[in-house]
Amino acid sequence: MDIGFIVFGLSGLLTLVCFMPPLAGRVKLPYSVLLAIVGCLLGIGLHLHGWAPPVLGDLFDTIERFEISSETFLMVFLPVLLFETALAMNVRRLMDDIGPILMMAIVAVVVCTVVVGFAVNAVSSYGLVACLLLGAIVATTDPVAVVGIFREVGAPRRLTTLVEGESLFNDAASIALYSVLLAVLGGKGSLSVSGVFNDFVFHFVGGGIAGYVMGRGACLLFAWLRGFPTAEITLTLTLAYLSFFTSEHYLGVSGVVATVIAGLVVGSAGRTRMSPVTFEHLASSWEQFGFWANSLIFLFAAMLIPKLMAAADLEELLLVGVVFVVTLVARAIVVFGLLPLLGMTPLGTKVSTPYKTVMLWGGLRGAVSLALALAVTEQTAVPEAARQFIAVVTTGYVLATLFVNGITLRPLIRMLGLNQLSPVERTIRNQALVVALEDLQGKTDEVAKTDHISGEASERIHAVFDASLASVHDGQLSQMTDEQRVAVGLAIVAQREQEMFFDILKAQIVDWRMAESLLARSERLEDAIRTGGLAGFERGIEADVRHSKAFRLALRMHYMFGFQGWLARELGQRFANLMTKRSVAQRLMAFAREQIAPLLGEAAAQQIVAAHQRRLDLIEHALQALNLQYPSYSLWLQESHLGRTARELERIRYHDMLEQSLISGEVYADLMGQLKSRWRHIDRHPPLDMELGAAELITRVPLFEGLSADSLRAISKLLRPRLALPDQPVLTRGRHGQEMCFVASGAVSVQLPDGTAIELGSGEFFGELALLGKQNINPDVHSLGYSKLLMLSLRDFEALLARDPDLRERIQVVAKQRLRAIEVWKQFSQTGTTTPPEPPAPPRPPAEPADA
Repeated sequence: MDIGFIVFGLSGLLTLVCFMPPLAGRVKLPYSVLLAIVGCLLGIGLHLHGWAPPVLGDLFDTIERFEISSETFLMVFLPVLLFETALAMNVRRLMDDIGPILMMAIVAVVVCTVVVGFAVNAVSSYGLVACLLLGAIVATTDPVAVVGIFREVGAPRRLTTLVEGESLFNDAASIALYSVLLAVLGGKGSLSVSGVFNDFVFHFVGGGIAGYVMGRGACLLFAWLRGFPTAEITLTLTLAYLSFFTSEHYLGVSGVVATVIAGLVVGSAGRTRMSPVTFEHLASSWEQFGFWANSLIFLFAAMLIPKLMAAADLEELLLVGVVFVVTLVARAIVVFGLLPLLGMTPLGTKVSTPYKTVMLWGGLRGAVSLALALAVTEQTAVPEAARQFIAVVTTGYVLATLFVNGITLRPLIRMLGLNQLSPVERTIRNQALVVALEDLQGKTDEVAKTDHISGEASERIHAVFDASLASVHDGQLSQMTDEQRVAVGLAIVAQREQEMFFDILKAQIVDWRMAESLLARSERLEDAIRTGGLAGFERGIEADVRHSKAFRLALRMHYMFGFQGWLARELGQRFANLMTKRSVAQRLMAFAREQIAPLLGEAAAQQIVAAHQRRLDLIEHALQALNLQYPSYSLWLQESHLGRTARELERIRYHDMLEQSLISGEVYADLMGQLKSRWRHIDRHPPLDMELGAAELITRVPLFEGLSADSLRAISKLLRPRLALPDQPVLTRGRHGQEMCFVASGAVSVQLPDGTAIELGSGEFFGELALLGKQNINPDVHSLGYSKLLMLSLRDFEALLARDPDLRERIQVVAKQRLRAIEVWKQFSQTGTTTPPEPPAPPRPPAEPADA
């Protein structure tokens, strides 16, 4: 076919598609249902267009000659649909309901395949394998029509997540079962439960791994493409196709799962890796791609319906009704039978009965089922009767779900009240409306005064505001408990916090690695608020200042092998994170006072401010320990933060001047070049000097002063450097008597048996009494900050004292002083007196030998 006519035909279809969304809204039909109707009419009209004028006739001829195969659906349209849905999903929301989603995506597909297969086999003459293949084909759901209806009626976000999450993964399960059963039906394999299970697990898990690796690889490439939005968006488009095709044809795993996981990875991590401007445009670009793909795939699939249904007989039409009923039964088994059981386990979450009802009725089928049925008709190895049976029943069933379930889904949601706001949400809406209208009313009056608007016109506009305010019943705010107000306010502030972190990333005040960490922790804090309110926030802020798992692992590697680089990077990352959080926490407190107080009341705002003040105190405490230990690095971080802010303000100023035509593009480019040169130094990250080398640190310990160079070298080989975190136990239970410790930098607190505590600073040591075997006292020792310690084991201690008499004498002097203090404490605890014991009598000199 001439390429010009191909472009002409596609342009004509897309022009037709442009008018479908507004038409669907006018006739109150789901968009997918309207596309199916138009596609069917178009498929019929292709054979009856002799009356059409030349241009329209050529368009029909071109569309009729399109070679629409199953591979066209699966390779051209499916990757875009999957990637677009995955990209728009919130991964954390998805993980919250991963149990129900995987239940509906995997278990429901298997149940549907088995139930439909055996039921249809019992009432028809077709073989079991053909009936099971039909069950696998009709098990895949299409979220487009359902989610579109959800958005129109304002269904809860969680319901949308459940349905979209199910559809993302059940395509993979259906296609995996379909591939195995199609091979069996074509005589290329045998049917066995273990074979199907092993093949499915391999395809599903392998596809997930492949998609994750390719998604993370794309995120790394975004760093090379920063500043080129068109290139970054193009990379996401190619990723959708490459992950699908590479997994299917080269790795032999599920391309559907690979594309979904790659989309989820880019959607979660890509926002910090790609340039902020790109991520803002990414969603709209992919919404456009998805609109094209969904519209064309439905039109092409619907155009095939007249052809597939032309040879249908009465028996096959009756089987459509059987499949419709049986699939509802199979879905009900999972939704009302298995989901409640899953909810009793840690893997599941509770799903309400209205949600389950909508999930049952909302299992619409669409273009993927039609594409799989079309693929069966292209398999010459499959008996012709089976091909005809599968094609007709699948097509009829898809039409039934679209026209029966699709049209009645909107009234069902309204009947169940899922489109209604909760009482708390209605109260917040009314209060927000009151605050906004009162503010806008005052501003409108100012505009009328400034622009000399007549008093009559101003009064009419004022009356609109008055009528709206009178219609709002904000008395419900008093019915909300303080706990509810605080929980709602904390959730609002948590969302604002995420926006602030993203703004900081856009301003390039932090790099993408830090932004990724900040956003992830902010989302976890929001989840804690959603589940626990103020108590959840309190637990969340304590967890937020704890050391990360990566930090603890780096610390463990340092303890075991002496690796310092990783630990230094983690300490630097923690330092910068805490400083950024401190800045954001202070701004959030101002936000709560200014915005939350008018919305939820002064009392709730004060509690929220107090909660964030506690958070700020925790951050300050954690920062203080680092600031005291690393003052130079702290100074650089403050300089970097302020410098990045100044750089962004300067960039915005130049951009505004360009927009106002105060400077030309050439001048702007020159100014931006100077800006980069001027602030280049703030991006040079200095290393965090941990100074944990034993050879350097032993010179700070007064106990080692005056020793020979050979002795110092010998000691440095025996001492093991260690970093102790604030409040971390230094000598844990079971280690007393095995190690002694020198404080090279920082300080530790030693809790004595009488309840008192002493602090040991740089150059002091402890644990030597137990190594000397003098006392069996095991005091609790905790680090007061980030203390740099030198640990000496019992074996090395004994070897050191045997080799160096001078050092042995020094340690014994200190040990005698501490032994005497312990004897005083023992006497006091027994007698209640503080009289020191009499000093031991000096040893008597040996008697002179008697004269002979």
